[in-house]
Amino acid sequence: MTLQRINVRNERAQAMAELALVLPALCLSLLAILQCGILFKNCVTPPDAGRAGSRKAAVSRHQPCPECVTENAVDQSAGGLDKEYLQVEVTSAPWAPGTDVTVKASYPYEINLLGLVVKSGEMTSTTTERVE
Repeated sequence: MTLQRINVRNERAQAMAELALVLPALCLSLLAILQCGILFKNCVTPPDAGRAGSRKAAVSRHQPCPECVTENAVDQSAGGLDKEYLQVEVTSAPWAPGTDVTVKASYPYEINLLGLVVKSGEMTSTTTERVE
C-alpha cells in the first residue's frame, strides 16, 4: 500500500478564489445592515422627539414663548439627529387650557449603498396634546 500526499497548495488557492467571490457580497450585506440600523434610529427618534415636545407644550402655556420652549424640547430629545435638518412646527390656537397643541417633527432620510441612493424621503411625526 502506498501513501499519497495531498497537495495543500491547491486547497489554499481554492479557498482564496471562494473568498474573492463571496467577499463583495458579504461586504454589501454588512453595509446594507448598517444602513438599516441608521434608518431605524432616524425613524424612531423624530416621533419620540415630537412626543416630548408636545408634552412640554401642553404644560408650558405660562411661558413667555411656549413655541420656543417646545422647539427646544424637541431639539433636546432628538439627540442623535443633525439639528440643521430637523424641522419642528408648533401649531396651537390660543394657549388656553383645553385647547389642542400640535407638534410636527420632520427629518429627511436616505438609504445609501456604496454611493447609490436606493430610497430617500422625509420622516414626519405629528403629535397632538391638550393644553393643561
